[in-house]
Amino acid sequence: MVSTTRFFTLLCFAFSTFLAVSESKLLEPHAAESFNVSLIQKLGASCSYTVIISTSCSSSRYTRDQISIAFGDAYGNQIYAPRLDDPSTKTFEQCSSDTFEINGPCTYQICYVYLYRSGPDGWIPESVKIYSHDSKAVTFPYNTNVPDSIWYGFNYCNSASDSNALAIALGRIVLILLGFIVAGTTLLL
Repeated sequence: MVSTTRFFTLLCFAFSTFLAVSESKLLEPHAAESFNVSLIQKLGASCSYTVIISTSCSSSRYTRDQISIAFGDAYGNQIYAPRLDDPSTKTFEQCSSDTFEINGPCTYQICYVYLYRSGPDGWIPESVKIYSHDSKAVTFPYNTNVPDSIWYGFNYCNSASDSNALAIALGRIVLILLGFIVAGTTLLL
């Protein structure tokens, strides 16, 4: 019985480690794959979005970097705002938050955001929070340097299908664990 308990504990540890690694990869910002702002829709109704971008205390005191943002939903509705930066108004200073009102096509739940930074200062965002019409606010936690001249951020749009795949994998693992437990119990009898 002791060996079955140890084996089960080891499997649970391995499984929880797998889940922690998988979750951390989903939650970390990354370079956009095949993201092109020229494909952004310009048709349809116009809606207003409030975007709050917080700058990290690890960032430089002020920045001369050029900052742009693009965000949208899983259905191809996209909003693009070039050049949010404005050094004359102290935008994106260290340990501060800046609020922008951005108009664009109406969306469903916002599920991705990408920032674009170009410049010498290496601006570091802490987070981006987006409030949209008829949807709950969503926060994207950066806390890392945005690489120069690439779109960098989060895409949670496929997380629903990823969750289904994860649920299937979890089901299989549970069945395997139950098989080991039953086999271990049978051997002990």
